[in-house]
Parts: sequence; structure tokens; C-alpha cells
Amino acid sequence: MDDPRIITIGDNVCDKYLSRGRMYPGGQCVNISVFCRMNGADTAYLGKFGDDDVARCVIDALAETGVDASHCRRYEGENGFACVTLDGNDRVFLGSNQGGIAKEHAFDFSPDDFDYIKSFDLICTNLNSYIEDDLEVLAETGMPVAFDFSTRWTGEYLEQICPYTTVAVLSCAHLSDSAREQEMSKVASFGVPLVLGTVGENGSWLLHKNKYLYAEATLNENAIDTMGAGDAYFSAFITSVLKQIPRGIGFDNIPNSNQVFSKAMRDGAVFSANVCGLEGAFGHGIPIAGRIIDRPNL
Repeated sequence: MDDPRIITIGDNVCDKYLSRGRMYPGGQCVNISVFCRMNGADTAYLGKFGDDDVARCVIDALAETGVDASHCRRYEGENGFACVTLDGNDRVFLGSNQGGIAKEHAFDFSPDDFDYIKSFDLICTNLNSYIEDDLEVLAETGMPVAFDFSTRWTGEYLEQICPYTTVAVLSCAHLSDSAREQEMSKVASFGVPLVLGTVGENGSWLLHKNKYLYAEATLNENAIDTMGAGDAYFSAFITSVLKQIPRGIGFDNIPNSNQVFSKAMRDGAVFSANVCGLEGAFGHGIPIAGRIIDRPNL
């Protein structure tokens, strides 16, 4: 399809790098909206902001990168943030305020929100977005939903979320090959058409119609920061898939699917490697504002 339209609904944060004294806009849904935009999609972000300098940093970055944030909510209080440092090129999370005001307010989608959401081709969200109770009404729009389970899924959580999921993303670098296959197959057993299992520098796997595809990772010898690398991979992957298929076609009925997915996985690997050359997830850093957590809350 020409100019795929992707909306992300959920989390936003600033990542406060204590090792640099700077904070960078992020949160998986914000990252994906920006990265998909960088890959040629028309994107929007719908989320919940506080009224502090952390919120302003993210809002400004979305405007500067051309992501529509017109349907976001604003509340009085502290925006979500995380504190991180670097161990070589790898980011290490030290703790967070667990989304700040986002965890205190429901989305309460309006008819206008639903009309807006239905103008896109795909919804992306994740387990950090306090959106579980809204997935059924989002699925009722007829829109396909991509859901990132990170590393923290359980069988009970998969049973709750997968019936509303079209594309599932699992971070599997901590699993053995057999455990990864078991978990990906479990997700597929709930009727999810596409199950993507990423394994970091060891590449990625895709499960579709009981068949696995594998793609090697692309390494960046000049990498300075791995923040957002997984989000970058998925963003390039899903944008590539959408660009290669007719608008409105189901993800379980893609012509030449192996060719489509193989290209998309290569695109994801290359883009993810390039993103590792940026500070933070996608740059746009400013000096740290606001409080620093007193102790980790992981």
C-alpha cells in the first residue's frame, strides 16, 4: 500500500541518562511512531501526558519528527520517566515512576477518537500502556492490533491479550531456542496470525501459518546506544510489510508472504543497527529536568 498509516496508543516517557545528565524522549509507543515515520509511514501517537518539562520534551520531539499527537490527553502531574545509565553501549534501566500520571487515568475513548483511529491501517501498543481493558473496544473497530509483550508475559496474560492481537512481538533473547519456539507457538495457538520473536544480536524469528522464518541481525560497529533498537526493528519490519501489501488485506492472507516477510525482516535488521548510532532512542536529548527516583522501582 502507498503511505501506510500507523497509530500507536500507549506509553511515553523520557529516559533520564544519569551517566550523561541528559534525558531523551521515548517510551515504546512514541519510539514506534517516530521510527515508522522515519521509514515512510504516516504516523500518529495517542497517549497521556503530564504537565511538566518531561512531557514537554516528548511533545516537542513528536512535533519535530512530524508525528500527529492531536488526540493525546493532558493531565496535571508528573509525566512518565525512567532512569538509565550505560554499560558500554548497552542501556541499563535503574528504575522508573511506572508511567507517572498515565497509570491514574483511563483512556475513555470517545466516538471522535474511534473515527480517528479507524482512519489508520494498524494500531500498535504494548504491556506498558495500561490499555488491557480497552483492547476489546479497539478490536471492535476492525483494526488490526500489534502488541509487544516485551519479556514479561505469562500464560494468563497471553490468554487475556491474544484474542485481540494480530501481530505479537516477544523479546526472546533470554530464552533457549526450544523455549522461544514453545512461547511463540503458544501465542500462535491463540489465533495470532504473526508472531515475531526477537533475539537481539542473534537475529529474529517470525512464525506464520506454522512456519518459521529467520533473519540475521545487522551489526553496527559504530554503535553508541542500544536504546530503542527493538522498537526500531519492529517499526521498519511492520512498515515494510504494509508497503508491500494491498490496503485492507488481512495479515493471515498475504500473497507471496515469505518474500514479503523476508524483505521486512532484513529492513528491520538494517534500520535497527542504524538506530544504535543515535543517542537515546532517536536523539532529541535535553538536560535532565525534574526529580530523579530515590530508589529503583523495577
